[in-house]
Amino acid sequence: MRIETLRERLRALGAKPLHEQRVLRLWSQAQPQDKGRRALEAFMPTALRNALPALSDEMAGLARLQSQHAGDDGSARLLVALNDGQLVETVLLPRGGLCVSTQVGCAVGCVFCMTGQGGLVRQVGSAEIVAQVALARTLRPVKKVVFMGMGEPAHNLDNVLEAIDLLGTLGNIGHKNLVFSTVGDPRVFEALPQGRVKPALALSLHTSRAALREQLLPRAPRMTPDELVEAGEAYARATAYPIQYQWTLLEGINDGDDELAGIERLLKGKYAVLNLIPYNTVDDLPYRRPSWERAAAMARHLHRLGILTKLRHSAGQDVEGGCGQLRARAERPEKPARRVIAVQAV
Repeated sequence: MRIETLRERLRALGAKPLHEQRVLRLWSQAQPQDKGRRALEAFMPTALRNALPALSDEMAGLARLQSQHAGDDGSARLLVALNDGQLVETVLLPRGGLCVSTQVGCAVGCVFCMTGQGGLVRQVGSAEIVAQVALARTLRPVKKVVFMGMGEPAHNLDNVLEAIDLLGTLGNIGHKNLVFSTVGDPRVFEALPQGRVKPALALSLHTSRAALREQLLPRAPRMTPDELVEAGEAYARATAYPIQYQWTLLEGINDGDDELAGIERLLKGKYAVLNLIPYNTVDDLPYRRPSWERAAAMARHLHRLGILTKLRHSAGQDVEGGCGQLRARAERPEKPARRVIAVQAV
């Protein structure tokens, strides 16, 4: 289900632009459609007014809560059923954040990610993306939305940009509080500057070495770390938002002194924030997180070099925090783990 499809149906029911915007605004903000001082009969076309209850139920059915798993850190991982029964994961983050999914599964195949092990099942429509936000807002306030859940947003670009446009206008989310996360794709750097809502950008870097990055992200577009940072820097300067570079720390793979030198080469002097994220261990995969002491030492070293670095406490580690784990457990509870790709530090 796409937002444009909803708009067309509203227009077919006699909605004028103000009626259309009102319905989508209240839906995206999880407010009842009869909110306000004036009775709907006073200003809304009869056909639209009569259809609203059924339409509201249908929009609510785009993303329904199947289970909720609260973490000790204030996060909560939600297993969400879409209208056709497919499952995605949405994560309530501390301090009003929300992580949404943009695909059922993922085609990039990052070797350390559970989502990528099953491949791509289907795209998540723009209305289904917004529906995850609306669902989350029935549970707690949402002030920031990050597109970092299941899937690669660049591979579902039209739907993701349509959702970002609605959330950044009618959805009452500040533009810099909408964070488009991607492994890097030339189409992203062409499309994002053209939108009326220009989100912040998070780029999955993970290593400074092109050969290792191809191993870690085997089906990502072939942008080298240097090319990725160059494109990111141009977007950062155009929007005045620093790029968030994501670096999932994998013990013995991308946590060495050679990578510290590579990060210095890539990011020193750039308008950027480096997020060091110790890996959320997944039982079925062979990768492990480095010690907290090693991760903290890396962050301190980079700070001394003048590179703004944040050592992240990955949310939801006690509730199957690695993305895709809840869905995998729900859909394949009895199946053995899939074969994984061994990665060598090169």
